[in-house]
Amino acid sequence: MVNFSQVPYFTLGAYFDPGPLRWLYFVIILSVYVLIVLSNLLLIVVICLNKTLHEPMYIFLCSLFINEINGSTVCLVFIAYQILQDVHTISYNLCLLQIFLLYSYGAVNFTNLAVMSYDRYVAICFPLHYNTHMTQRKVTCLIVIVIWLSPLVAVGITVVLTASLKLCGNIMDSVYCDNYLIIKLACSDTTVNNIYEVVAATVFLATPVLVIFFTYIQIFRVCFNGTKQTRQKAVSTCTPHLFSVVNFAFGSAFQIFQTRYDLSHLPQILRIILSLYHLTCQPLFNTPMYGLNLTKVRNMCKNIFSK
Repeated sequence: MVNFSQVPYFTLGAYFDPGPLRWLYFVIILSVYVLIVLSNLLLIVVICLNKTLHEPMYIFLCSLFINEINGSTVCLVFIAYQILQDVHTISYNLCLLQIFLLYSYGAVNFTNLAVMSYDRYVAICFPLHYNTHMTQRKVTCLIVIVIWLSPLVAVGITVVLTASLKLCGNIMDSVYCDNYLIIKLACSDTTVNNIYEVVAATVFLATPVLVIFFTYIQIFRVCFNGTKQTRQKAVSTCTPHLFSVVNFAFGSAFQIFQTRYDLSHLPQILRIILSLYHLTCQPLFNTPMYGLNLTKVRNMCKNIFSK
C-alpha cells in the first residue's frame, strides 16, 4: 500500500504493442489532428474576418471551434507521442493537468451547445425581439461566464479534490488520464470527491442537456405551426447543432460508462476507439456540418477558395 507521495507517475495500461504498425498509427493520429486543427482554424478565421458573420450564433460557433482545437491538442498529441514509446507512463502532475484540460473541454462543449440552443430558441421563437434579447453585453457574459469561466472553476475544484487523495496504486486502464480512475485508486475516503462529481455532472452535463431538450421542444412547436420560411430557417440552422449534441452526448456517455463499469469483454481496440470518439469525431465532423449547412459560412468559404 503506497500513498500519492510515492506515486510519481501513472502507468496507462490500455496501450498495446502495435509492432511494425507503430509508425502507421502515429501518422494516422497526427494526420487526424492536423485535419482537425486546419478545418477548425479555417472556420474561425472566416468568422473573425467577415463582419457579416459577427452575429451571436457565429460567435458561439467560434468559441466551440476554439474549444475543439484545445481538446484535440491535449489528447491526440499526447497519444501520438505515447504510441512511439515502449513504456506508457505519465507524471503525476502532468496527469492532473491533462484531467483539468480534458474535463474542461467536455464541460465547455456542453455549456457551449446549450447556449447555442438558447440562441436558436430566441431567434426562431421570438424573431422580432432577437436583437433586444441577444445584446452584445449578454453575448459577452454568456461566453465568458457561462461557457468558459464556470466550467473551468468547477473542473479546477475537481482536480484540487483529486490531488488531496492518497493512492494505493498507479495503473489506469486508459490511454489518457481520467479523474474517476484516479479516485478508484484511492485508499483514503472519497466521499467528498464522489458527491462533488455528481453535483458537477448535474450542473454541467444534465442541466445543459435539459436546456437543449426544452429549447428544441419549443422550436419544433413553432416550426410545425409556422410558415414554410420559418421551417426552412430552423432546419438549416438547427440540423448541425442537433448533430453536434447527439454526437458529443454519445461519445461522452460511453466514456463515462467505460470508466465506471467493467467492459473488458469488449475488444481492446474498440474500447480505445470509443474512448477517443468525443475527442476526434466531434471536432472532425463539426466543421463540414456547419460549413456546409450554414449558408453564410458556406458562401464565405467558397469565396476564399475561389480567390
